[in-house]
Amino acid sequence: MDGVRYAVFTDKSIRLLGKNQYTSNVESGSTRTEIKHWVELFFGVKVVAMNSHRLRGKARRMGPIMGQTIHYRCMIITLQPSYSIPPLRKKRIQLK
Repeated sequence: MDGVRYAVFTDKSIRLLGKNQYTSNVESGSTRTEIKHWVELFFGVKVVAMNSHRLRGKARRMGPIMGQTIHYRCMIITLQPSYSIPPLRKKRIQLK
């Protein structure tokens, strides 16, 4: 699905992992039901609750032109106690 951008790893999101809550940034146009359906389908978990808030893009200047970054939505997804999402890790390649 195009809606979920990436998982967020901050002090607060790491603390919420102990409560079985996962944080991710999604596209601004995505709805709660779309994200809930995608998470349940992709990870095979049961979602109990979802909290979200919309974050506006920051103003950026490039010379005389004023613009802004893309708006996005932050979702906090609470799972049932018996379920969890495995961490997504990149493979590290060791060069010799």
